[in-house]
Amino acid sequence: MNDAFQKLFAQMMEQGQEMARTFNPALENFSAAGFEKMWPTMSKDMMEMWFGKTFNREGLDAKTRLLVTVAALTVLGAQAEPQMKLTIRHALEAGATRREIAEVIYQMSMFGGLPAMTKALEIARSVFDEAGESKGDDA
Repeated sequence: MNDAFQKLFAQMMEQGQEMARTFNPALENFSAAGFEKMWPTMSKDMMEMWFGKTFNREGLDAKTRLLVTVAALTVLGAQAEPQMKLTIRHALEAGATRREIAEVIYQMSMFGGLPAMTKALEIARSVFDEAGESKGDDA
């Protein structure tokens, strides 16, 4: 890697860390090395694409990106329950309300069907219950 590319890559990773902190302040100490341990076959190109270019594009804030992700996971049938839970937690941390999350899921019933919506709402309710009163009852 030449020096200019190293600087560009470092800047993109720093932007990725900032977006991760925006998604969830608990990710303050986000480390790409942690991802390398979890997915040793993931190339640096994939890391760059996801955290350097995809999540850091201008135009959408973290809350909106996470609500869009909730919508996509709902339409997919809410079959990725761990990912759905994590995304809902991050959406709450990024400022989405329970009501906004529920409305996104309701809207997706038109595209993913009632069973997908029902499953997504069950998952959301479990996350809301885990969060307790700390996030307020705005649903």
